[in-house]
Amino acid sequence: MGIYEYTRMPFGIKNAPAHFQTMINTIFQEEISEGLMVVYIDDIIIYSETWEDHLQYIDRVLSKCTPINLKISLKNFNFGQQELLALGHKVSGLSLEIDQNRLAAVLQKPVPKNIKEMQYFLGFAIQNKVAEVLKKPVPRNTKEI
Repeated sequence: MGIYEYTRMPFGIKNAPAHFQTMINTIFQEEISEGLMVVYIDDIIIYSETWEDHLQYIDRVLSKCTPINLKISLKNFNFGQQELLALGHKVSGLSLEIDQNRLAAVLQKPVPKNIKEMQYFLGFAIQNKVAEVLKKPVPRNTKEI
């Protein structure tokens, strides 16, 4: 019979991100486990204590990309930053904060005055992942909040 391997996505494109993430995790397994970088699908963040280490880590990652023909977009490449925006958060060596632009969108919403408006607001807040503190249920017969 033999061993078979798919050359396409057999169950459609819906599984492509998970497959790609697994592939990237496998390629950079050593760097990830050593704590040199984090990867989320096609976003790679390389971090270090010193500039010399940073250059070595970048060289190490790029040297793994070349043999397998993994391309890096220079327009999306941010080199040597002290802080950056990643997945809606401002990340630095000292802190992790919600991006102020995302937070401003929530803060500008009017205060809900009834159940329907509260449901709309919670949906919006959950969509923007800032609703963790708002999980206390409101009684059904409440008219005002």
